[in-house]
Amino acid sequence: MRDRAPELFRGAFKTMGGALTVLSAAVLWQPQYAQAAGAGAGGPGATKAGASSKGGPVKDVVFAPHRAVYDLSLDTVSSASGVVSVEGRIVYELSGNRCEGHAQSMRFVTQTLNQQGEVQTTDLRTSSWEDVPARRLRFSTSTYQNEVQAEQTQGEATRAGSSGAVTVDLAKPTEREFELADNIYFPIQHSTAIIQAAREGRFMLSANLFDGSETGDKVYVTSTAIGRQVKEGQGTPIALAKGGDALDDVPSWPVLVSYYAPDSGKADAVPLYEMSYRFHENGVTSSLRINHGEFAIKGELKELTYFEASPCKGVTP
Repeated sequence: MRDRAPELFRGAFKTMGGALTVLSAAVLWQPQYAQAAGAGAGGPGATKAGASSKGGPVKDVVFAPHRAVYDLSLDTVSSASGVVSVEGRIVYELSGNRCEGHAQSMRFVTQTLNQQGEVQTTDLRTSSWEDVPARRLRFSTSTYQNEVQAEQTQGEATRAGSSGAVTVDLAKPTEREFELADNIYFPIQHSTAIIQAAREGRFMLSANLFDGSETGDKVYVTSTAIGRQVKEGQGTPIALAKGGDALDDVPSWPVLVSYYAPDSGKADAVPLYEMSYRFHENGVTSSLRINHGEFAIKGELKELTYFEASPCKGVTP
C-alpha cells in the first residue's frame, strides 16, 4: 500500500504556511459552519457570505515568529484505506516579519502500518521564504520514503506586485520556466487573507493556492469556511501544551479548508481532502485534523515556543 501521508500534508502545508499557516477534532464541520456558510457551500467559486467589511482602518495581520511541535495519530479510518495505524510528529517554524518577509520550515515524519503488516516511514521536509506583499516565493521540498529520497522540488515564483501573472523559475525536479494565472495566492498571503476575512466576519474565502510542492507546478483550488470567533473558555484547552498557556487568550476561529483539483468548476465538486484547525490571530495553529475521506489524521499541539520578533528595518530587495 502506498503511504498517502505526504500527499495529505503537502496540501496542508499550503494553508498552514504562516499558521502552521502549520493546520480539528474539536472544530470539524459542525453546526457553527452550517449556520455561517450554509450547507453545501464549500465548492470552488462559492459565494462569500457576509463579505462586507465593518469599515474603519484595516488592522495589519502580524504573525508571531514561533516553533510548534505536533504529535500525530490516526483519528478515523475505513477498511478500504488499507491503513491500520499512523503516528508521527510535525515540527514547524516561522520567522521574519512584514518588512523582511516570512521564512517557514517544517519537518513532518510519519510511520504508517498497513493491513499487510508493513511499516513505511515518510519524512517530508519543506522550507520557503515569501516576501510581503507576496511578490516573491522561494520554495524547496524533499520527500524521503524509508530514508530514500523519493521527490525533490526547488524553485522561485515572482510577480510585479501582490497580484498579477506569476512567473515560476523551477530548478528541480527539472529546469524550466512557466507562467501561472494572475489569481494565485502564495501561502502566507493566503493565511493573511483568512485572518482578515475572519476579522471582518466573513464566512467563506475562495482562493487558488500555489506553494511549489509536488512537481512544482500544481495549483490547488481551495474553499475556506470560517466559523465564529471562539469565545473564552469554549475552545479546546491548549494550556496542556508546553508554552501554550497564553494561547487561549489570543483571538481564534475554527477553519475548514477544502482542496479541489484545478479543473473542479462545479459548486458540488467533491474535495480531494479537507483540513480543519483552530487558527489564532498571531498565526499559531492548534487542533489540527486532515481528512482524506478514507482516513483522517489529527495533530495535537504539544509544544509552543515564541521567538523574539526582529525589528522592521526595511524591505528585502
